[in-house]
Amino acid sequence: MPQAPIRRSQRLNQITHAPHEQLDKAVKANAPFETLASYTRFLSAQYLFQQELKALYTDHQLIGLIADLPERCRAEQAKADLNDLSTPIPGPVAGAVLHPPLAEALGWLFVSEGSKLGAAFLIKRAVALNLSETFGARHLGEPAGGRADGWKRFIRLLDDLPFTEEQERQIDTGAVAAFERFNVLLEHAYTSAAQPQPA
Repeated sequence: MPQAPIRRSQRLNQITHAPHEQLDKAVKANAPFETLASYTRFLSAQYLFQQELKALYTDHQLIGLIADLPERCRAEQAKADLNDLSTPIPGPVAGAVLHPPLAEALGWLFVSEGSKLGAAFLIKRAVALNLSETFGARHLGEPAGGRADGWKRFIRLLDDLPFTEEQERQIDTGAVAAFERFNVLLEHAYTSAAQPQPA
């Protein structure tokens, strides 16, 4: 029997395997759930990433493809988490994604939406720091309708879009760039927090 063609989402998982592993190692190395101070740095990185992607979650062309896209954004939850913990809202970091082509934008969203699955494990770790879906860890909370269902709906839409070869390259580029960008923001959040503040 001939093999079924590989789906777009499966290919994206394959090509992002290495940067995903690299990011997982970086997160573990910073031990975000060991102390509240370390968690707030991790949260700052999460906020920066979601804030940078807010323009994609509110893009009319993308909403035309994914109707519930604006509700999927977690920038406001991450901001509320920072406020819960009396942590200053970090300023923007140079290098944010700006007006990418549609297919590349979907690559970024693929990574952002996929991270909600991993958040199911992270929220359990956050509970040990007295955090919850209503205080300090809202951005890790279960989305309306459930994690698995929201992800499956997103993937179905993504896999069924008719793409040109160039658009296939663009979505791959976006997905890899998203992992690399979160790595940059994570490093920024931990190194900037380690710097002595001016008096």
